Amino acid sequence: MKKVIITGANSGLGKATTYEMLKRGYEVIMVCRSEKRGAKALQEILKQSQNKNVVLDLCDLSSFESILEFSKRIKEKYEAIDVLINNAGVILTKRQETKEGFEMQIGVNHFGHVLLTRELLPLLKKADSGRIVVVSSGAHKGGKIYFHDLQLKKNYSTFRAYAQSKLANVLYVKSMAKELRQTNVTINAVHPGAVGTNFGVDRDTGFGKTLLKVLGIFFLTPEEGARTIVYLADSKEVEGKSGGYYYKQKPSEISKYAKQRSITHRFFKLTNALIDEKLKTIMEDR
Repeated sequence: MKKVIITGANSGLGKATTYEMLKRGYEVIMVCRSEKRGAKALQEILKQSQNKNVVLDLCDLSSFESILEFSKRIKEKYEAIDVLINNAGVILTKRQETKEGFEMQIGVNHFGHVLLTRELLPLLKKADSGRIVVVSSGAHKGGKIYFHDLQLKKNYSTFRAYAQSKLANVLYVKSMAKELRQTNVTINAVHPGAVGTNFGVDRDTGFGKTLLKVLGIFFLTPEEGARTIVYLADSKEVEGKSGGYYYKQKPSEISKYAKQRSITHRFFKLTNALIDEKLKTIMEDR
């Protein structure tokens, strides 16, 4: 049985993707930050799907320690992973930082998932045809990489941070596709569309709920938004295809900024250098 890991699987796109991948005969490893929310979602999925091929594991993508511990458990339990869906994401009205000091949005949406991908890549390479699906956004088209202030300590705004993090996803996919050319692993990015989920709603203050209700009629359902994610994860049509950005199950254009090779190369080097630097500190502290 093929195995898929889905981050942020307890709600919205992640939950809808979990249902669909179960229908397609996969064993699903749901990755959630909150044990309470994850356990509740797991019970709902078990009841509704009547499928027991789903398990819950915990990982906080804002913590490198948590990612390393999660990855170790997965490596000990599984010989191979067929699909990794990097779906979890955050959008915040106020600037926050991860445990490693990254601005939270790029920290979770990009750096946390890059480390997770790096750690799980050996298992993906052991699959017959490993696939990595990175959930980005059309918001990347409004973004740029602020090399002089990557953590946005001087000029933070919700959209600036979010757009930068989603652009980071697209740039990473382009670079990794080149790195993986001689392997059996492919990587693609997806814009799921404007989906009506609780993503972006502040759990503490409830900020965003009213707007979500008002605009809800214009949004896709999570099931509709998940279609392209599932397409990239399972369709034979994209087998062997890598480095793409998809919307509505078709290749889509990325921003002119994202097409600049010099930026893509520079950012990939910076990403790996910053992660290696943080990992070195963690290892020294152990």
